[in-house]
Amino acid sequence: MDFGLVLQTDPPASRVISLMKRAERNGFSYGWTFDSAVLWQEPFVIYSQILANTTKLKVGPMVTNPGTRTWEVTASTFATLNDMYGNRTVCGIGRGDSAMRVAGRKPNTLARISEAMKVIRALGSGQEADLGGTVIRFPWIRPGAELPVWMAAYGPKALKMTGEEADGFILQLADLYLTEYMVKAVKDAAVAAGRDPSEVTICVAAPAYVTEDDSPAALAHAREQCRWFGGMVGNHVADLVSKYGEHSAAVPDELTDYIKAREGYDYSHHGRAGNPDTQFVPDEIVDRFCLIGPVERHVEKLNALRDLGVDQFAVYDMHDAQEAVIDVYGSRVIPAVNG
Repeated sequence: MDFGLVLQTDPPASRVISLMKRAERNGFSYGWTFDSAVLWQEPFVIYSQILANTTKLKVGPMVTNPGTRTWEVTASTFATLNDMYGNRTVCGIGRGDSAMRVAGRKPNTLARISEAMKVIRALGSGQEADLGGTVIRFPWIRPGAELPVWMAAYGPKALKMTGEEADGFILQLADLYLTEYMVKAVKDAAVAAGRDPSEVTICVAAPAYVTEDDSPAALAHAREQCRWFGGMVGNHVADLVSKYGEHSAAVPDELTDYIKAREGYDYSHHGRAGNPDTQFVPDEIVDRFCLIGPVERHVEKLNALRDLGVDQFAVYDMHDAQEAVIDVYGSRVIPAVNG
């Protein structure tokens, strides 16, 4: 199993770069960041420095979207980084929940994401792409360039499209039942589209918080540091409920039931421990969606995720123990999982 580190690009950028270097030293092979131009600093500028200060780490957004940048600019940025540092980027893409809403726009449609994925992948790989009637190609891309595009998804239509079109699937929760359900949906869609399902990389991303023991006090602190994640996922779930209804065969109740007490969301606290808009998230959801507890619990859940077909676990590292989690994953968790 590969391991990734997910960070927000809060200033100073030097700290983001330092944590990514620390992650690579500890056996992580991917470095991801949020991408929301209003809330945080520009990630692609920081990627250049992360790549320059590491040797093998692959970087990318979790996730960008097709609405805040024109597609040829997105593709050119990835392709330039790959030309400089050697095919070490991944384009994670989604609807643009925070990036679009904070700027007063609606998240992107699946049709727009589909079109963008095709254009960005083609241009980033040195191929031609049609920009609405104008066919272009980057003349400066050298042979061997490649740009995998991974799609974030929860709903049935998005899962289907991921299986049909994306190179990878980003699932932002670590609940075992929902992971099994959604990975199956993606792989079934890949098979139906005539693809080899093993060609779709499966990445599960969730907060991880390692405690010294499983005492009530330790677990309570860990839950409070990770409760924000249930609120972040809840934004996407609320959209699904709005579209499909509270109880629908299209979306499992195990995903939607917990947001009944949700009252609103302020993006100024997005993805941060202590988010006051996430008190509705029950402990059970924190435990299901995240990895918390002693090392042994992390190893047990990661092995279960791998058995479900997960190729990468990406650690959301937004809490009060950033360095400690990176280090204990490097010294104890990753070696236990990967032998």
